Amino acid sequence: MQSLKFKFKMSKCYYANNFLCLIFIFGQAGISAAASYPAGWIDYKNEINDPRSQYAAQMLSFMDQSVHPCDDFYEYACGNWKNVIRPRQTQSKRNYLTDIDYELTDFVESILQKPTIVDIAPEYENEFQQTKQFYQNCLEADLLTKHKSYDYLQVIQSIGGFPALDPYWDASTFSWVDMSAHMSLYGVYGLFKDGTSSVYPFKPYFDFPSFGFDIEFHTDNIKNHTSNAYQSNYKRMEEILRIYEADEYQIPHIIDDIYDFLRAVFKIFEEVEENEYICKDRLTSFEESAIETVNTTVVEQLKNYLEIAWMNREQEFDDAYKPCEYLYYNLAMICEEHKEAVANYLSMKFIYDLDPHLKDVKLQKEYCTSMMRNVMIYLFDHVYMKINSNQRAFDEVNNMIDELKPNLRTILEEADWLDDSTREEALWKESTMGKVIGRYEDSEVIQRLIGEMKNLQFIEGSFEANNLNLKKFQQSTDRYNGLHHDEINNGTKPLQLLVGMQANAFYYNSDNSMYVMAGVLNPPMFHKDWPNSLKYGTLGYLVGHELTHAFDTVGARYDHSGSENYWWSEESGQQFKEHAQCFVDYFDRYYIPEIGRNINGNLTRDENIADAGGLRLALMAYHHFREKQAADYDSFPYANESEERMPGLDLSPEQLFFLGTAQVWCSAYEEAHYWKGLSDDHTIDKYRVLGMLSNNADFANAYNCPLGSAMNPTEEKCAIW
Repeated sequence: MQSLKFKFKMSKCYYANNFLCLIFIFGQAGISAAASYPAGWIDYKNEINDPRSQYAAQMLSFMDQSVHPCDDFYEYACGNWKNVIRPRQTQSKRNYLTDIDYELTDFVESILQKPTIVDIAPEYENEFQQTKQFYQNCLEADLLTKHKSYDYLQVIQSIGGFPALDPYWDASTFSWVDMSAHMSLYGVYGLFKDGTSSVYPFKPYFDFPSFGFDIEFHTDNIKNHTSNAYQSNYKRMEEILRIYEADEYQIPHIIDDIYDFLRAVFKIFEEVEENEYICKDRLTSFEESAIETVNTTVVEQLKNYLEIAWMNREQEFDDAYKPCEYLYYNLAMICEEHKEAVANYLSMKFIYDLDPHLKDVKLQKEYCTSMMRNVMIYLFDHVYMKINSNQRAFDEVNNMIDELKPNLRTILEEADWLDDSTREEALWKESTMGKVIGRYEDSEVIQRLIGEMKNLQFIEGSFEANNLNLKKFQQSTDRYNGLHHDEINNGTKPLQLLVGMQANAFYYNSDNSMYVMAGVLNPPMFHKDWPNSLKYGTLGYLVGHELTHAFDTVGARYDHSGSENYWWSEESGQQFKEHAQCFVDYFDRYYIPEIGRNINGNLTRDENIADAGGLRLALMAYHHFREKQAADYDSFPYANESEERMPGLDLSPEQLFFLGTAQVWCSAYEEAHYWKGLSDDHTIDKYRVLGMLSNNADFANAYNCPLGSAMNPTEEKCAIW
């Protein structure tokens, strides 16, 4: 499951100061399971009104049963998924969970087709009509044809200039920091990448920037002139320069200069192994006077950046929020040497990121609808929750959490490597954990956010001008808590917790609570008519994953009250590190042939720990459910086994449980998505499934995988909880 990254960070669980761990699963609640099936969906036995038969046929259509489940369970469960999905407008990877996002877009489209929302939310009728103006403008624009935008050029000229187009461009007045800061106001990240932390006062934090256009650059693919990354990015820059009428003769020189600049940057990245931890440790070997010089330089950069991007937001630059000083000290010198190349690169980055990248004119409505949904998210969420709140489903999630928590308590009690004092703190944390289902309610902040739409200007007949205004509005909304911290209550939650119209689940360390958003209550995570074996393998796994985040390497730093407090004894802490290292070493071994890299087991460690713990918790809870059911029916070993199966799938309940878990991560990647995935704290989907299941002995038993097989390689499994 994918988490968001905030420097706390709402777990994307990236760093030691993460406060919130989460599963990021785009989607929507309240849409019928039969509302949108992929191309190639099979109507099993024409039983149109039988949700189980319908979904069983869909599950079957995803599988490649020519692959033995003990050889490669991902291919067995998901090998045909990429062949049955229909084309969609996206620049990101496709997976079964993120595809729920399209159903959410369909919901928004249905609302946008209405002439009015006075019957649903009369209090926001004016904002709705304003949104429809932008929507219609987007629908009427020619988004497929790439052309020169004078609106974009006007902004570029005002924030740093585009020397490839301007013979009078003055290098002496150019600031790469200022240009990057101005670009960030439109949600375009140049040489800085920042976000909003998840705890009051919602400080900005900084991460490694990413480079490139169609495919992200990394230390290896930028060296190879024949790599797809090198070639595709070269062609993209050529295309932009030609559209914007740069001197044809100069285009190769302009691009070569940019590549010289990028290669210099990636020498620094290579020194620190593209690892932010290593980068931040780099200064420890420097003389004290050199460290002071570096710190002074970077702090000045950040002050300049925050003056523009964060309205003079003042903050103390502690290590948790600063970018890597070693990188930015060197970047300042590199940019000084390559000023013109930097300005050209940033200008093209700005243009590229504002482009819709429409694949087909048939997908324009989807693009425009998605754009409105993303920008006006709080307006549409307000409408969505009025229409789609599903108390029955919320109650089932509540019960699922209550069923899993006692099993977590059992695991904590039986972990023989915990000493008594650490176990006591762990049990206290489990017993006081809160839960929120649907969304977190904060009407005051929601009213503020929707009220900000009064500042959004519509320009008749100009998509590019409106696109700029929408991007700027969206970024100011995303940064709202940080920009307005002095106006809001110090108990305000991160904005992501206020949106029910998303298929997300979160564990928030700062209040020791888990949040299951309304949008998660749809396939592939949940349907009320599924057998419990499938519900526990999907929704139960999700809930267990989030519960486990309270006890991963980040959760270990926060106590039962949500305070930052490392509650582990030295001995138990050391044992925990040794268990966690098993996950690091295990996932490090997975090789990605598409890009010639291995999974980063250290980066993905906490998500892999949460997957393993969540899977175990869900199966334990399911077995207890079956035992209780058997006792109720006075039968042995299980009652009503047929009710725990899916029609047309010759699978036992336990086998169905694991199939449901695996199919959550059915995916379709292009090369660009693998390179981008290298900086994600979630393992690439295929290897996530393989690593999680091959470390689970119950899976091996369910599918009779012999010891030594690919899905049951060793008797010793990586496990903490």
